[in-house]
This record gives sequence, C-alpha cells and structure tokens, in this order.
Amino acid sequence: MKKVFLGIDHPAIAADDVDALSKWYCDVLGYSVHTRTDKPVYLVGAPDGTLIEIMPRDDTARPARSVCTPGWSHLALRVADMDAAIAALDGHGVVWEGAEFEAVGGGRIRNFTDPEGNLLQIVQR
Repeated sequence: MKKVFLGIDHPAIAADDVDALSKWYCDVLGYSVHTRTDKPVYLVGAPDGTLIEIMPRDDTARPARSVCTPGWSHLALRVADMDAAIAALDGHGVVWEGAEFEAVGGGRIRNFTDPEGNLLQIVQR
C-alpha cells in the first residue's frame, strides 16, 4: 500500500505578538523565517527543515496547562548536545519548568516556556 500520511508538516502557535514571538524562535532557537504573510502569519523553519506556524490569536482566554493537561501538551525540540542547549537557553534567560528528567524510551529532557508561556522541551536521545 502506498504511504499516504508522511509525517507532521507543522504545529501552530496562536500568539499575542506574532512578530516578537517569531523573532524569538529565530534568535533563540536558530529558526529562520520561511514565509510571512500580511496578516501576519509566519512559518519559521528549523535547521532540519521542520516548520512552526505562528499566527495571531483570537480573543479566547488562554487556559492553564501542565505537561499532562488533556489535548496537545508541548512541543519537543530535538538537540544534539543537551548541555550546550541548556547553556545557550540560559544565556537567553529562558524560564525553566523544573529539573531535567529521563525521556520515555531513553534520553534527557528539560521543559521551558517561550515568552508567551507555551511549553517547550529540549530532548537529547
């Protein structure tokens, strides 16, 4: 049977400040602007070609979330060197959400938030 579903194209973040959040993903995480529309909506790309869409939010209140809140939980970013990634993120003053822990299936994980409070992880496997 032919492969129909190939993988994830992009997750999307509805942001308070689309321009500022897109700039943060580029400046702090090394993404680059792939596309920007007049709305504005950004597609920012990682060095491996994966994309994140950053779009304007609506007037819905942001719900409180934890790692285990039902629904989509977080975005995990793969890193080659956990210690170097932690040091780089410390240099940008990220807000860590607890200590490092073991990844399911093996490896290291640490949670943090972007400037708008979206939960991210760095993962080294």
